[in-house]
Amino acid sequence: MADITVSIGKEEEAPLGMAGLTPPEEEPKPESQAQISLQIRKTLDGSFAINDHPDIDIVLMPHMLKIVTFPKEEHGDHIYAAQSRLFDFLNKKGIIVMDSVTGGNLYGSLEANLPPPFDEGIDPIEIALYVISNFVDEELPHYSREKKYEDELDKWLLEPDDEESTDLDWAVKTHQPRKGVQNRWPGSTAAYGLTGMYRA
Repeated sequence: MADITVSIGKEEEAPLGMAGLTPPEEEPKPESQAQISLQIRKTLDGSFAINDHPDIDIVLMPHMLKIVTFPKEEHGDHIYAAQSRLFDFLNKKGIIVMDSVTGGNLYGSLEANLPPPFDEGIDPIEIALYVISNFVDEELPHYSREKKYEDELDKWLLEPDDEESTDLDWAVKTHQPRKGVQNRWPGSTAAYGLTGMYRA
């Protein structure tokens, strides 16, 4: 019976077996082509819920090859506009079947189908996530500018500068009890068209 020697250690230090076999080479891992950063929750059925957009939630369903969007809180034309921009963006990138865009079974939701990949080596979910990330990156600066404008408007109204505000004490001292042409005299009803009425 032939003796077999087994050594445990680094691969280059291990001697070859009696049959002269070499350890199998590991296949090199493919390098990452892109990296994205999204706020994603994975649901129990394996779907990906993306919450980065300020107005809508985007749900990617791998088992159904479908993308569904839901309003976050409000309903209105601006929500539909955001959903429409998303699906137009995905359609231009070739991610969805354009004639599959339709209303979902929940109020205010829209959904579309992903086309099946023509090559087995293509992962449609990874590509869809990457394109959705690009869409969110394009949308966020617009919402940041809108939020900044609203904050500045609130500050201008609630905390005005001295040049754009009036001191309350000054206003009380300079205001007169009667101004304009109405009620020119105490007890006068001329402003109401009652000049012919008898007054005691």
